[in-house]
Amino acid sequence: QMMQPTAQVDNTAGAAPLPPYSGPKARIAVADFDVKAAKATGEIGSGLREMLVTALINSSRFSVVERQALAAVMQEQELYASGAAQTGSGGPQRGKIKTADLIITAAVTEFEPQASGGRGGVVGGGGVGSGILGGLLGAALNKAHMALDIRIVDTSTSEVLAATRVQGQASDIAGGIMGGFFGSWGLGVGLSAYANTPMEKAIRVCIIEAIRYISQTIPANYYKY
Repeated sequence: QMMQPTAQVDNTAGAAPLPPYSGPKARIAVADFDVKAAKATGEIGSGLREMLVTALINSSRFSVVERQALAAVMQEQELYASGAAQTGSGGPQRGKIKTADLIITAAVTEFEPQASGGRGGVVGGGGVGSGILGGLLGAALNKAHMALDIRIVDTSTSEVLAATRVQGQASDIAGGIMGGFFGSWGLGVGLSAYANTPMEKAIRVCIIEAIRYISQTIPANYYKY
């Protein structure tokens, strides 16, 4: 039975790091992101994927098989096996590439850095009115947000074990931009333009919520490495 819960957070609510973990890991691969949002690009999708992979590894719950580097790995193995490479100091061995039990797929369905003017989520002069109503409307319009549709797929059966939509949104950068699973690692490729803006916060919140969902949804029997 497919589970379809949803997760949505506003600012830093619910984005606390997961508890420390030192048990067995699940072996997974992360597919290229499918970019469907009008304001996102393939480069942004690649950057978001990099952030998800980094966060998955740093959560200590997953062994991530990197398929993007597979061609280079195979080339090294073929070179060593051909006899053309230097021997006597070890080398890559065939038949030891690890396969993933699960593949995580994600589609970028929403990517809105800032719906209307102003820096840091604060509306610039005019355009929305003034007073309390104008302030509330301006805040609503200026929430940077993004959303990912995530699926967890069993590689043996191709069955979708679970699917959901996770979102992150922020109207400011107050309270810090959670390091957490990212450590000192910054935004992924293609995302540097959003550094120190509400969009960076929205991105990080969304990725953290994705990690939370994946770790809590994968059945216990997959945690065996």
